[in-house]
Amino acid sequence: MKNIMKFSIIIVVAVISVTVFVVEYIHQSFSDEVVQEKSDQEKAEEFAEKMKPKIEEYLHEKDIHNFIKTITFKKNVSISPMGYVTVDGYINEIGSMSHSPDLSYRFKNWDKYKEEPEIKGNYLKRLSEKEREQYLKDIGDK
Repeated sequence: MKNIMKFSIIIVVAVISVTVFVVEYIHQSFSDEVVQEKSDQEKAEEFAEKMKPKIEEYLHEKDIHNFIKTITFKKNVSISPMGYVTVDGYINEIGSMSHSPDLSYRFKNWDKYKEEPEIKGNYLKRLSEKEREQYLKDIGDK
């Protein structure tokens, strides 16, 4: 009976020791991930700061009709689950920094499509009459 009690106590102490070790190991792993996450965020913010001038240069290069007056970046920088660094901002204080298809058409150099006028025509059909007139005026077609 005494041997069974000793054996039971030894097993309970061993289980508790292993449990404490496992809990401490898991806690340490989570702590390391949090430290790594902060480090990745800081790296993303530094990378974004270096890339902002290049983003501005790219957008101005694509803006052949000079629609862009100002580019403003927001402070938040995020990392997608796939690892992409996202910098939010807006152009001329009215839109987002994303390069939407509509914005892409605003940058379009229609001289390249002289042999395919239907592409420009299809784009213009999507605009309201007022938007169409303003766009043609902005690009010098009116």
